[in-house]
Amino acid sequence: MPTTRLLTPDDAPELSRLLLRNRAFLAPWEPVHPDDWFTPEGQRKAIQDVLARHAQGLALPHVVLDRDGAIAGAITLTGIARGAFLSASLGYWVSADRNGQGLATAAIAEMKEIAFGDLGLHRLEAGTLEHNTRSQRVLQRNGFVRIGLAPRYVRIAGRWQDHVLFQVLNEDDEAT
Repeated sequence: MPTTRLLTPDDAPELSRLLLRNRAFLAPWEPVHPDDWFTPEGQRKAIQDVLARHAQGLALPHVVLDRDGAIAGAITLTGIARGAFLSASLGYWVSADRNGQGLATAAIAEMKEIAFGDLGLHRLEAGTLEHNTRSQRVLQRNGFVRIGLAPRYVRIAGRWQDHVLFQVLNEDDEAT
């Protein structure tokens, strides 16, 4: 059974409930979101925005599914670049009550397969806060390697924070 599927507008109510339930859990790892972002309407707008980028070939937004097929989180490729770069950034989260079940590891493996297969990308990158060792281990289990530290890289929890950067290359990409 797949661990991810394409995000749809119909996911807004379920994502809203999940994000509200995980608001405190996700707060240290996420940008600060306005209160209306956690509503079904706010999620519907966020979904419309990311699906518009998907239609342009710039993003691939998926939900992470648990073993019963319920939404357990989200995983997205953003900044999909073509041409000489053939790269994208990976971001993901899984609900607190479903952490430690291998869902993030499986979801990243699926997205990596899509990125290197269907999308024909050469490279995926991901960043984590320096102290987010659990997420770093999930990336490493999927072949990502640490490539450096980006000072004050992303505004998380209301302040600019350093991120450890990781990448994985498409080993089947024969172009030199």
